[in-house]
Amino acid sequence: MVTERQIKLLGALYGDRGVFRTDEPMAAHTTFRIGGPAQMYLAPSDDEQLAATVRLLRDEGMRWQILGNGSNVLVADEGIEGVLIHMEDKKSVPEYRVEGDKVFATVTAGMSLSGFARDACDRGLADMEYATGIPGTVGGGIVMNAGAYGGEIVDSLREVSVLTADGERLAIPAEKLKLSYRYSIIPESGYLVTRAVFAMREGDREVIRAKVLELSARRREKQPLEYPSAGSTFKRPEGFFAGKLIQDAGLRGYTVGGAQVSEKHCGFVINRGGATCADVRALIGDVQRIVYEKFGVKLEPEVKFLS
Repeated sequence: MVTERQIKLLGALYGDRGVFRTDEPMAAHTTFRIGGPAQMYLAPSDDEQLAATVRLLRDEGMRWQILGNGSNVLVADEGIEGVLIHMEDKKSVPEYRVEGDKVFATVTAGMSLSGFARDACDRGLADMEYATGIPGTVGGGIVMNAGAYGGEIVDSLREVSVLTADGERLAIPAEKLKLSYRYSIIPESGYLVTRAVFAMREGDREVIRAKVLELSARRREKQPLEYPSAGSTFKRPEGFFAGKLIQDAGLRGYTVGGAQVSEKHCGFVINRGGATCADVRALIGDVQRIVYEKFGVKLEPEVKFLS
């Protein structure tokens, strides 16, 4: 639990900069529209305040977690114990520079990944088309090596700037992050991504625009974008597709409380209205059990659980 003294320390650190709240309702900050209150909710105004926050939390031995734009998480109905640091940055814009035949973009971790990708595509830069519809922040995308339609973060990421658990700043080449399918070493290393550098190629604007429009149409056609969700719920098991397994198990439209396996795409669990974290977790457990019983395949959730 956060003590009154610790609340005062954090309050003094934030003052009139950044956002400092207690008992912040998390349903308002997640795309699932689910979750109880965060005991302590912080949104740093800049990297300096973020680094000071991390150092204070370390010195006080306080429990803390990170949230981007809440697109790949499920928050407990009881809420989040300790401190939640919200990294969403709606004002940042990429900084571009040209070196040889590459264009490098430096982006803050809290910037929308789809916003960055669209900006790059609008400038006629290729290689980020796949990300124009991926919800989430740049930092969150890097942590899980986000991808879609044949593209992944690892394809164009060159370097990340991080804070360590001690508040130390490091610049790490992308190849040292061991990026693979929905994995990086960032969480286990205790790193907090603050910025990233991507490398892209100049391309034909009309070709790039056509690709973006094609992918956008495919998303609208195949994904249940009209309902709150956390995106794709399960990782792709090797040799299979999660949605196909769930459909073949007869679970299309399967419902627990307000949570449902999407009838449009069985790889998505949606909030049909009033769903709780308990509903979603029970549904995920049922899907895992039934798919394993029928096909011997273990489905691993892609969504992260925060409590």
